[in-house]
Amino acid sequence: MKTFKLVSLDIVEEKNDDITQRRIKLNDGLIINREDEKSRWVVEAYVDSSYREYFEPIMTNSDELLIQVKITKSSNQPATFLARIIDLNIIGDEMNVIFMGTMVDRRREQIEKILKALLDEGYQGEDLLEEFKRRGKEAGA
Repeated sequence: MKTFKLVSLDIVEEKNDDITQRRIKLNDGLIINREDEKSRWVVEAYVDSSYREYFEPIMTNSDELLIQVKITKSSNQPATFLARIIDLNIIGDEMNVIFMGTMVDRRREQIEKILKALLDEGYQGEDLLEEFKRRGKEAGA
């Protein structure tokens, strides 16, 4: 297992066909790569207990969440996870929220979007390959 500092946590929410991100203000946190056979990660967010009303129904319903986290430093690219809340603990005026989930490969998703756009634009054969390489470099994929 490997443990890292959690520096930001966003919950990706869908409301009325609109995708938004809810920033969760962290007091502290960590993320653990369990390195198990299911490639699961544990995210522990230490937050103000005012978040209890938000997180308790999610845990009770066992809702799956899309979360984005930044690991180690805020300048890092966010990592995206499909996760469930597995525990909440009230600690004085604060609480910890523990998520368990698996990482979503956003790079692959980005590559697939580029490829689909090129096919929709009518690229084929060598032209497709060259334009894919060009756009991939631009996108950092």
